[in-house]
Amino acid sequence: MELFKNTSFDFLGKKWPFIIASLVLTGAGLASLAMKGGPNYGIDFKGGAQMYLRFNQEPPVEKIRSALESKIQGEISVQQVTGQPEVIVGTEIRDEKELNANRQIIEDVLRSTFAAPDGKLDLNNSSMGQLAERLREPLLQASVALSEQELQDVVKNIQAFRASKGGILTSLDQLSGVQGVSAQILQAVKQQCALGPFTVLSAEVVGPKIGKDLQGQAIRATLLALAGMLVYIAFRFEWIYGVAAVVAVFHDTIITIGLFSLFDRQISLTVVAALLTLVGYSMNDTIVVFDRIRENLRLMRRESMTNVINMSVNQTLSRTILTSGLTLLTALSLFLFGGQVLNNFAFALVVGILVGTYSSVFIASPILVFWQNFMDSKKSSAPAPPVKEVSSRPASTRKAVRG
Repeated sequence: MELFKNTSFDFLGKKWPFIIASLVLTGAGLASLAMKGGPNYGIDFKGGAQMYLRFNQEPPVEKIRSALESKIQGEISVQQVTGQPEVIVGTEIRDEKELNANRQIIEDVLRSTFAAPDGKLDLNNSSMGQLAERLREPLLQASVALSEQELQDVVKNIQAFRASKGGILTSLDQLSGVQGVSAQILQAVKQQCALGPFTVLSAEVVGPKIGKDLQGQAIRATLLALAGMLVYIAFRFEWIYGVAAVVAVFHDTIITIGLFSLFDRQISLTVVAALLTLVGYSMNDTIVVFDRIRENLRLMRRESMTNVINMSVNQTLSRTILTSGLTLLTALSLFLFGGQVLNNFAFALVVGILVGTYSSVFIASPILVFWQNFMDSKKSSAPAPPVKEVSSRPASTRKAVRG
């Protein structure tokens, strides 16, 4: 499928607005990184405890922060997810001994702050074992004949129903339609349980030593990927092609990380995975353009490098729009509807695809033109080779002289 046929856009003639935009984005990103002391690493890299909470109404962010600050020392972050009744609570861990203690403190503080009334079990934050233990005796006293297996099945169905509602129930009457929950069982649940205003969606704990190791491994993985691609392209094409491709990919990575800093987004292992994906994606797009440039250089030896590159980019335009456009739509859908856990991963993909697509044309290709112009000017300024002096005397005279 070819979207564009016989196009003749002057891409390199429009390179300066894109180069200036790249310089501005790169400068802003680096300035933000310098002001903030580096990237905003998630707990994957710096160590800490992090919990995702969902509330049944607008989260009381300040109430949560003040309750945690009175119990936990060090940095505490409480961030509400935009457009969602969800909150991300994170604490920094300076000591391996605090590894599980901080997570437990967070849970205890939140549950005591939003405790269920009259000592009832918080159904939105209870495990299957806790719920079964709480219901076992009341059901026996109410003469509800349930075997242990039947009780476990009922509890399992209640937990599955709660998960289907996003992990949080707003009314115990919602359980009336759950399989195995009779009127007597529902009455026992209402007597023993209450619904807290929040639920814990997920919890992560990473030690500072492990986080530091992961940070070093992520940096090495990115640099090794760039070095390997430089060697590959230099071997397949010429060394200047490899330099141009790596500069373009490095440009994509720096801008993406800079935007993460500008928007105060955390860099986690999933974001590193996205960056490595973009390294390969951008490099592949650049290689397609470079391959067509190499073919056209053989066919159009008298054309300037600028004309060859413009023609090559026009010839690969349909392929670029199709692959980049469809991939961008997928990443954009993931960014909009993929949830909080995948949001930063999708953001990196969206930014990387946009920046990586134009860098192949407006960053990598101009480097080839600049290099070609530099080599041509070097050749033209080089001194001409000396001309060998040839005698003007007739051949017969020269022979006579030699005789």
